[in-house]
Amino acid sequence: MSESVKPIPVNEPLLDGSEKQHLIECIETGWISSEGPFVRQFEEQFAKMLDRRFGIAVCNGSAALDAAVAALRIGAGDEVIMPSFTIISCAAAVVRAGAKPVVVDSCSDTWNMDVTQIESKITSRTKAILVVHIYGLPVDMEPVLDIAAKYGLALIEDAAEAHGQAYKGQLCGSFGDLSTFSFYPNKHITTGEGGMIVTNDGRLAERSRSLRNLCFQTHQRFVHEEWGWNLRMTNLQAALGVAQMERLEEFVQRKRHIGARYTELLKGVEGLELPLVKTEYAENIYWVFGLVLKEEVPFDAKEAMRRLAIEKIGTRPFFWPMHEQPVMKKMGLFDNESCPVAERIARRGFYIPSGLALTEEQIVRVTETLKTILN
Repeated sequence: MSESVKPIPVNEPLLDGSEKQHLIECIETGWISSEGPFVRQFEEQFAKMLDRRFGIAVCNGSAALDAAVAALRIGAGDEVIMPSFTIISCAAAVVRAGAKPVVVDSCSDTWNMDVTQIESKITSRTKAILVVHIYGLPVDMEPVLDIAAKYGLALIEDAAEAHGQAYKGQLCGSFGDLSTFSFYPNKHITTGEGGMIVTNDGRLAERSRSLRNLCFQTHQRFVHEEWGWNLRMTNLQAALGVAQMERLEEFVQRKRHIGARYTELLKGVEGLELPLVKTEYAENIYWVFGLVLKEEVPFDAKEAMRRLAIEKIGTRPFFWPMHEQPVMKKMGLFDNESCPVAERIARRGFYIPSGLALTEEQIVRVTETLKTILN
């Protein structure tokens, strides 16, 4: 590979809208902290988009999960059913609360949690179900909602990767008792770092706001009756979010175009499982464009990524299953647990450059290089 060839990053955001103008406004007015007006504006606009009553902006998506678990008073002795195939933030929020994560395997086609396994995992200690929409397609929500209602379980919906995605016409992030989002730079909407909790429950909203703000009391600020965190989003972050929201529909269509081009160029390539274009309940928004190497490919995802890196093409591995995480194994969790689908796609799955700033030329170069390393 020639030194003159530019690297293709796995993600590059688009920040060429109103972002600079809004940030200058923050600096010129002096409103840079969490007290600034863009925070409330971002919360209200984001909640309205999802037809939710309340939005609570926080410093990142992991913090949103921590606060959501705490807001539901999930604690010692409780169990939360969740996918094994997800980011560790989901399990970490449960473990830090003193509760136990109980995992289910994935569907081999959508990579989302297999909802048919949920009911068999319910015990007298089950307090909640945590669903995570993975990589561009949503979880099949109707069965989950039915199970939650049948057993009186809380529902936490992690929609960090599903900005603008809909399940049967209803936007992801509108299903949970508490739903959470991330605004990391690789998300459809970014604030650099940042997150959001949305809910229709006024008591949960009030509790989430308190937990995000050190549990200050309204009548006497520095007297605390319980522990909270400083999870506040700054006005600078929210200013970016407001600007990004103006273009969400455009960004979703751009991602779908990237997904369509990759699908077209990689269709029929031996050894590759491509992401589903759609299911009966949703069309893929391609948060990332994931690939799974079939068994006939004589190397795994790690080797494929190494070969692509030599050609200056950025990649990321798939999530590593929760039941195989060393930090949780050390705690005695998940003894003899098996999730064959999650285990397979973790070892043979990775995603290629999928950022909003990706060009047609870059898409072609990625696909041609990928074909070469597979041959």
